[in-house]
Amino acid sequence: MNQFWGVDADPTAQGRIKGARPVAVLDIGSNSVRLVVYERHARALTALYNEKSSCALGRGIAVTGKLAEENMTRALTAIQRFALVARLMKAGTVHVLATSAVRDASNRAEFVAGVERIMGVPVRVLSGEEEAHFAALGVVAGIPSFRGVVGDLGGGSLELSSISNDGVGPHGETHELGVIRLQDDSGGSPAKAAALVRARLKDSSLVKSTASTFCAIGGTWRSLAKVYQVQRRYPLHMVQHYTVKGPDLAKLCDEIVEAAETNKPYPGMDTTSSSRRDLIPFGAAVLGEVVKAGNFKNVVFSALGVREGYLYGLLDAAEQQVDPLVQAAEEISVLRSRSPLHAHDLVGFTDNFLSAIGFAETEEERRLRRVACLISDIGWRGHPDYRGEQSIDMVAYGSMTGVDHPGRAFLAEVLAVRYMGLKQKSVSRAILSLSGPVYSTRARLIGALFRVAYPMSAAMPGVLPRTSFVLENNTLVLNLAKDLAFLAGEHLQGRLDQLASVADLKDAVIRIP
Repeated sequence: MNQFWGVDADPTAQGRIKGARPVAVLDIGSNSVRLVVYERHARALTALYNEKSSCALGRGIAVTGKLAEENMTRALTAIQRFALVARLMKAGTVHVLATSAVRDASNRAEFVAGVERIMGVPVRVLSGEEEAHFAALGVVAGIPSFRGVVGDLGGGSLELSSISNDGVGPHGETHELGVIRLQDDSGGSPAKAAALVRARLKDSSLVKSTASTFCAIGGTWRSLAKVYQVQRRYPLHMVQHYTVKGPDLAKLCDEIVEAAETNKPYPGMDTTSSSRRDLIPFGAAVLGEVVKAGNFKNVVFSALGVREGYLYGLLDAAEQQVDPLVQAAEEISVLRSRSPLHAHDLVGFTDNFLSAIGFAETEEERRLRRVACLISDIGWRGHPDYRGEQSIDMVAYGSMTGVDHPGRAFLAEVLAVRYMGLKQKSVSRAILSLSGPVYSTRARLIGALFRVAYPMSAAMPGVLPRTSFVLENNTLVLNLAKDLAFLAGEHLQGRLDQLASVADLKDAVIRIP
């Protein structure tokens, strides 16, 4: 291993997984250069550091065929600082990836040599097909259940790929439809850009596939998703796994293109960052035409792409099969709960209760309940009056992947009930409502069950496995071991009565066999 990067991770780092060895990815794109340092190379990636520098390396390549000297200098200066950051973060391994602008430039060798001198590791210049492949793997990493067509929009190109039950499709496509390239090729006209998109995608087999869902990756499309959220007053401003109706999104894209073409403020323009403001109309031109050409019913946005897909591809087959949501929840439990072992007791405790009352679960509902158990004690360090709201925020706005927005809302509502009771009136009610009525009912039930468990166990392992539930004549019976008889007080009985009420049962009793 290169000695420059061969430093040991600091096991005493606060708030970090013990022994975790950071891994870094430097992503050199057509619009920006970004460094992401992850806590460790695992199925669930947690970013320790994430920063980009807008260098516009792809600007003018369609005309000159070369990277502009000024842009190369800007990028190399940013990379010098990123090299220092990676060293300060004690990254054990650093991967450097370059995409469209670098691979298309006639002077790429000069630039790549400069990057390698600074970073001390080789630069991997991805082909268009490789870029499409790793973008699709990034979707698999963050949304394992996704099936459909994936599009990764950069500054210089659009990469397309497909994901089916058999995995990532064998043949990706790359098209000269990046937002910077389109801006240059169209002379700054979003309407002409839309026409170029139609022309350049006419022979795409992936766009014209039978898939009903399109997954959108890339910074400009993430910004476009945020515009849509603002326009729809959507309460959770998070792009990862955000799903919208294709025709509705295509309509917004057309409105943005039309407004920008006539030099009028486009919808949501005042809410976008200055670095993306001029590019969003061209991103809208691409996305609108893709959705219409493919007749996609739904569009889901992914914040994970080539970087995460590249790291996912380096994992062994067994690690790739790990559930990223469960792994993330287990890490959170280790970092934030009073006893990770208690969380596993809680899984068995809830198993027993649901079995006793005959409450059916799908595989996905069982998975979310397990995750709720793992993260159920994350708020204990907070002030008692604010533990519930803080826990809701940690779940709703956390970096966990493998969960859609209704699933996030379910987990957040479980913790809202666990900390604030069945009559909780969270300030985040709009977010909690995203779970829908079915998940909300389940969240109240699981949260009420947690309110029975915690007074008995004090968040410590060993107590809950010595209890059990049975249902007799529509009455919920909680059995306690003889030496735990002292727990059968008024407080526990009150919590048990609440649980029985939520479960629509007649009564609840505590029994000492």
